[in-house]
Amino acid sequence: MKIQTKKINLNHSFIFFLLINIFSLLFMKIDNSNISPVVCLSLILIIGVSHGALDHEKGKKLLQSLKIYNMFAFYFSYTLFAIIIVIFWILFPTVTLIVFLIIASFHFGKEDTEFLIDENSYINQFLFFLKGSLIILAPLFFHFNETVSIFRLLLIENETFYSSLSIIEENNFLHIGIIISTISSILLFVKKFELKKFAIFLDYFSIIIINYYFTPLIAFTIYFCFLHSVRHSISLIFELDQENLFQGFLIFIKKALPLTTLTTIICLVGLFFLNNNYDFDSAILKMIFIGLASLTFPHILLEYLIEKNEK
Repeated sequence: MKIQTKKINLNHSFIFFLLINIFSLLFMKIDNSNISPVVCLSLILIIGVSHGALDHEKGKKLLQSLKIYNMFAFYFSYTLFAIIIVIFWILFPTVTLIVFLIIASFHFGKEDTEFLIDENSYINQFLFFLKGSLIILAPLFFHFNETVSIFRLLLIENETFYSSLSIIEENNFLHIGIIISTISSILLFVKKFELKKFAIFLDYFSIIIINYYFTPLIAFTIYFCFLHSVRHSISLIFELDQENLFQGFLIFIKKALPLTTLTTIICLVGLFFLNNNYDFDSAILKMIFIGLASLTFPHILLEYLIEKNEK
């Protein structure tokens, strides 16, 4: 099963790498900053969010192992946790953002790589974090001012935070961070080498390319939807039906549709209220990143609890 998963994900990384190069050439002479944030939000709601839309299925299995048979306990806990994250972001935006970026780095690095790694050691976990940090460092490296502008739109008004970012940028610490992230990818690649691990470098160069050519929001949307989310969805589809991936895909769509639809409705309602106080583009940016943070924390916690329970 794992060998086939590796092959599928290698093919996915290769196709993504080719398409990214093609689109980058097409957009070289086009100002992609004119692309509306609505397009990014739509892609994230349709493709990105759906990769976590089977969390209720995982939650059901977790509750059963704990001898809890009322799904209301899962929905209540999951929703409450998401609401708490939003409240924390409003009250302590700088701290919440920093914690979110750290956790997101580990999450992206782990989920994009763990299918290639057999050993679940603490060293590998740290390498996952360093590898995933490229998602955070690349937009700061290539588009520092635009990335900082996004942070300002996310309720971050702490000038000490921005002074620290400026010091990091002026003293080439971003270069060092990217070099360290590159080394982590190399270490993960050479450790128990096999051909399918080339997916690590295909993903690495894809992330560099999209962040070089595209604005931070568009680069993140492309990565989150078409690399990270599609990869996670592929693994879920494979779990649903190992023999017939098309049948597994249909089952996945059916199971993911309810929570994806519910998330979209909540997002649109939130966007309506945000638009009363902010311009439409700013409201969308807040909804994308703060909304994703509120979903990412319970999603990661659920994955952690399931992993611990299986052990």
